Amino acid sequence: MKRRVSTVIAALLLALPVHGNAGELPDWLTGEWVQKRDDRWSEEVWTLPRGGVMIGVGRTGRGEKLQSWEVMRIVRAADGSLAFHGAPEGGPATIFPAIAEGVRDISFANPTHDYPQRIRYWREGRLLMAETANMDGSRAQNWTYAPAGE
Repeated sequence: MKRRVSTVIAALLLALPVHGNAGELPDWLTGEWVQKRDDRWSEEVWTLPRGGVMIGVGRTGRGEKLQSWEVMRIVRAADGSLAFHGAPEGGPATIFPAIAEGVRDISFANPTHDYPQRIRYWREGRLLMAETANMDGSRAQNWTYAPAGE
């Protein structure tokens, strides 16, 4: 009987979806990432997690002209929750609390913000994927970043 119960419990545990550890900073985001489409480019750089924070910078442009830039942070609060802080072009930061975390996937949302309201990062193999959108998925913008230097 004990063996059967153990087998059933093990089977149930294996059937559960795999999730990342809530509150862990997404170290899989670390690195220098580049997307190039014709003469348009977009770059993000993320530091290793340290002291409960990851710091990121992003910039986009066309040819040799910079079109926009942003300073970003992913912060672990005292209660263990994560939040994305985005400050486009040096303006005040907008906070997007984490709403979903997976092994190599994280989503943040702030439904009161004009745009974006949702930010998602995930990995597909060696690539870093990113999407911004409204809460209902409208106005989605997508990025496929490769490691810089490839």
